Amino acid sequence: MWPDQFKTQELLSGARQGDDGAVNRLLERHRQALRRMVHLRLDQKIQGRVDVSDIVQDVLVEANRRLPQYLDNPAMSFHLWVRQIAKDRIIDAHRRHRASAKRSVDREQSLAVPAATDRSTYQLALHVQDPELTPAAAATRQEMAQLVEQALGQLGEQDCEIIVMRHYEQLSNMEVAEVLGLSEPAASMRYLRAVRRLRALLLESSRAGHAPAADNDSM
Repeated sequence: MWPDQFKTQELLSGARQGDDGAVNRLLERHRQALRRMVHLRLDQKIQGRVDVSDIVQDVLVEANRRLPQYLDNPAMSFHLWVRQIAKDRIIDAHRRHRASAKRSVDREQSLAVPAATDRSTYQLALHVQDPELTPAAAATRQEMAQLVEQALGQLGEQDCEIIVMRHYEQLSNMEVAEVLGLSEPAASMRYLRAVRRLRALLLESSRAGHAPAADNDSM
């Protein structure tokens, strides 16, 4: 999802040398990834009132303004840095539209559960489908994707967040650890626990033939 880091480093070097063209190319090559992230994480109710492209443009303007400070002290990878600016803008949008997205705002969540029609949801469904299910009991691809969508909404926020980062934003375990301020083994263990919980919800709902029960445990 995010641009390759080798080319990004080249453009960052050009930006440090005062090359305005390099700055423009650096920001522009992250536009599509930012658009997908914002579309993924912005509450659907808010998307009816706020244009995703406007938020992305605000993020790029802010990144351009703050770029000199980043170049002086690049504490994290550039795409993780610009991603954090985007998350802040999404949270701001949720807060501004409290009436239309009360649940999301009250939890101060920057995450909207991905739709079953998202290609990544299909891939995640294949990844977590329990091998105990017989072919007759196993859901169709579309049904599994719908169950994944429902289960993600029932997971604890911490579990849902790490699954979205790994499977939808396609961040590596190392990058997730950097974002969350964890060691790589700790980030890996948190991800594996989240996958086990998601798989348990899917197995339960597939056998029972109804939506997953809530899982309030996010530890």
